[in-house]
Amino acid sequence: MIQQDPQEIAISVLAWLADEPDLLGRFLDLSGLTTDTMRQAAREPGFMAGVLHFLMAHEPTLMQYCAASGTRPESVALAHRALAGGGGDIG
Repeated sequence: MIQQDPQEIAISVLAWLADEPDLLGRFLDLSGLTTDTMRQAAREPGFMAGVLHFLMAHEPTLMQYCAASGTRPESVALAHRALAGGGGDIG
């Protein structure tokens, strides 16, 4: 199995969220961000790990993303661990 780059997975999740207004609203509410502050926050260390954490914290949302993108849940979990500083071999 070829693993995607963790950043690429996180960017894919963020793009997917942008097309899912209800889920994007939930992400913004939980993160305390607004659509205006999200662009700046995306430049901060840990933002992409937070995007993946949002997905990992709610299995139905994770599975919805995986079905829509063709990404395996295990790939998202490995990317999350890598971006969150949990280590693990992703390559």
